[in-house]
Amino acid sequence: MTVPAPHEAGFSITVEPSGRHFVVQGDETILAAGIRQGIGLPYGCKDGACGSCKCKKLSGEVTLGPHQSKALSAEEQLAGYVLTCCAHPTSDVVLESRQVTEAGALPIRKMPVRVMALTRQSHDVMLVRLQLPAGEPLQFYAGQYVEFILRDGARRSYSMANAPHTVGQPGTGIELHLRHLPGGKFTDHVFGTMKEKEILRIEGPFGSFFLREDSDKPMILLASGTGFAPIKALLEHMQFKSIDRPATLYWGGRRPEDLYMDGWLREQMAQMPNLRYVPVVSNATPEDNWTGRTGFVHKAVLEDFADLSGHQVYACGAPIVVDSAKRDYVALAGLPEEEFFADAFTTEADKALP
Repeated sequence: MTVPAPHEAGFSITVEPSGRHFVVQGDETILAAGIRQGIGLPYGCKDGACGSCKCKKLSGEVTLGPHQSKALSAEEQLAGYVLTCCAHPTSDVVLESRQVTEAGALPIRKMPVRVMALTRQSHDVMLVRLQLPAGEPLQFYAGQYVEFILRDGARRSYSMANAPHTVGQPGTGIELHLRHLPGGKFTDHVFGTMKEKEILRIEGPFGSFFLREDSDKPMILLASGTGFAPIKALLEHMQFKSIDRPATLYWGGRRPEDLYMDGWLREQMAQMPNLRYVPVVSNATPEDNWTGRTGFVHKAVLEDFADLSGHQVYACGAPIVVDSAKRDYVALAGLPEEEFFADAFTTEADKALP
């Protein structure tokens, strides 16, 4: 696909209903230009795979780079929807988008980090602690992510699993939860040859997944696998800020060991009386002796909450879980679409799908 020759002065993008506007230069995407200029547009993977950045084009023309049909269907495209992460304007454009302007205020920075600690949480989950350079704090919202910049320029995204206020505590740094994907360029190294004190490069913070503190609605927190990481950061933040909105956390895994911080969660509940925890296992074996909830984690929510019209939902994990949850909660339980906040953990394999 050829991207059109850029307009010399750039094209103006206006975001309604806020009226914010910014300029796209050269062959930038709309999202990249928005991030660069501190305009808080919603997004997730930045790769056309998750659909988090989808918004309605009210006027103007764009060309869309490669993306997946599950992120933006042909019908949605005909209806005027675009993915800002792969949209190149060919004229001035007006978009309708739920703004997250407060997330636009934090600077995105590149920095070296040192591996402080590697702790295996289960057979395929590693807790990695990263030490930031002295005197260079990384400002972020609980729920956001950083990208590792690998030597060949490839990038890998991981959510911070701890809240910002904890980063400076002794021995804490930035906490990440990495699942081993056999054959994965980065995770094979993490689970094989990575050593403490190794130096890595990161850039961040990214993402529009964070707690909306202007609401007092009860919350459903939905996590599959290592999607628990940003949910853990939200919980730490809520406790720190004395946010006592009722929250029910559903955490799903194939086997009980996939709920790799079950003990931490139960300790957290003792300190957060309005927090409920519902672990859900989909593929328990007899030797697991599992007596808890079974099946698909997103469906467990519907079994308990027939009406979500007064709730907010924060969902993280495998794209199929996040996508199914959004579809079903809106269609079957009356959840307002604008009260569903998500971070789909797209892998390189997910991004390669058609």
